[in-house]
Amino acid sequence: MKRLNGVHLAHNKGTEHIACVQLPLPAKVRIPMLMNMGAPCTPLVKVGDLVQVGQKIGDTEVPFSVPVHASVSGTVTAITEILSANGSTCKAVEIEPDGKQTVSPEVKPPVFSDRAGFVKAIRESGAVGLGGAGFPTHIKLNPKTPIDTLVINGAECEPYITSDYRQMVEGPEEIINGIKLIMEQLQIPRAKIGIENNKPQAVKVLVELADKYPEIEIAPLPTTYPQGAEKVMIYNTTGRIIKEGQLPSDTGVIVLNVSTVAFLWRYAQTGMPLVERRLTVDGDTVKKPCNLIVPIGTSVADVLAYAQCDMDKVRMLIGGGPMMGMCLYTADTPIGKPNNAILALEHYQENPETACIRCGRCMHACPMRLMPTELEKAYRTRDVAALQKLKLSLCMNCGSCTYVCPAGRHLAETNQLAKALLPRKK
Repeated sequence: MKRLNGVHLAHNKGTEHIACVQLPLPAKVRIPMLMNMGAPCTPLVKVGDLVQVGQKIGDTEVPFSVPVHASVSGTVTAITEILSANGSTCKAVEIEPDGKQTVSPEVKPPVFSDRAGFVKAIRESGAVGLGGAGFPTHIKLNPKTPIDTLVINGAECEPYITSDYRQMVEGPEEIINGIKLIMEQLQIPRAKIGIENNKPQAVKVLVELADKYPEIEIAPLPTTYPQGAEKVMIYNTTGRIIKEGQLPSDTGVIVLNVSTVAFLWRYAQTGMPLVERRLTVDGDTVKKPCNLIVPIGTSVADVLAYAQCDMDKVRMLIGGGPMMGMCLYTADTPIGKPNNAILALEHYQENPETACIRCGRCMHACPMRLMPTELEKAYRTRDVAALQKLKLSLCMNCGSCTYVCPAGRHLAETNQLAKALLPRKK
C-alpha cells in the first residue's frame, strides 16, 4: 500500500529510556475549567472549601465537554481567570495542597450495564484525548455509525516526546486491557495498534501481550512525520481515506491514543478520574531531562524546576512538540490534560522569510497533497471560494510545509489563520 507523504525529522528522543517518576506535590495548583475542545466548566467549589483528590470541582450541562476534578487534597484559595496558550481565557480553581492526598469518597469504580452507561461513565472520568488534541473521549465513543475497527495511535512521531513510549513499555497491559474493554462495550470486532518502527521495544512487548488476542493487530509503521496524525494513522493502518467533511467514524473507525486507552482501563478499575498527566520534559536548557507524572494544574515552572532547567537561558517554551506544540507565554501556565511534553529551548533555527521560489517542496511534503503556496495566496487576498476549492479544511496543521520551505514561508501558520475565514458549520 502506498504511504502518505511526510518528512523525516531528527528524533531527539533522549528520554526514551528514562522511566516515569511522580513529581513531588507543588505548593499550589491552578486547575483550568477548560482543558479540552468544547465548552468550559463552571466551578462547583468556592474559596475556603476543602477538597479531596478525584472530587468534581467543575462541570457543565453542555454535552461537548467533560467535568474537571481536583488533583490534590487541600483548600481552595482562589477562583481566578487565566489566559490559555491559544489566547482564550477561562476560570481556574486554585488549591493549596495539604500534603495528605486524601481520596474523595466520590471515587468509586464505575458500574455500567450497557453502552449508554459506559459512555456516561467515560464522560464522568473527565477523559479527553491524551495525544495532544484534547477531544472529549465520550463523544468519540458514542458515534452515530457502526464501527468495525478501533485504531490505537502509538506513533508519537514528534521529536523529543517519549511519554506515550513510556506508557507502552511501562504499562502495556493497561493498553491491551483498555482496548479489550472498549471493544467489548462498543462491540467493535477488531483493533489495530499503529507504532512507528523506531520503537522496537514497544512493538515487542505489545506483540507478546496481543498474541492471544487475534482480534488485536500490532502494525509497525515507517518512521515518518506526521505518522501520528489521525487521517494519516487511519490510512496507514486500514487503507481508508477520510474525505473532506467526514469524521473517522463515518468510515467505521475510531482512533484513540495509547495513553487514553490505558487511562480508561485504570479508571474502570479504580474510579479515579483524570487528575494527573504523564509528560516529557526536555530541551537544551534542561539539565535533567525526564518523564514525569504530574498533578493537573501544576505550573510549568514547578515542572521545569524539578528538571533543573536554567530559566535564564530559555528563549522558547513549548507545550507539546516542536512541530504542533504551542508556544507558552509564561512558565506560570498550568499543566492541562492534553499536555504531553514541555520543551525549554535556548537554541532553535528560525529562518528569515523570503520570496517563494516555486520549488514545490511544500506540496511534496504535505500528507494531504494540498498546495500551501496557493492557499497562502488565497489567504492574502481573502478569497474564501479559493480556500474552499483548495481544500483548506483538510489541512491538519502538521507544519511539514513550513519545515521544508527553503524560503522560510510561514505556510502552516497561514493555513491556520485562513481557517478562520471559512464559513462555520451550523
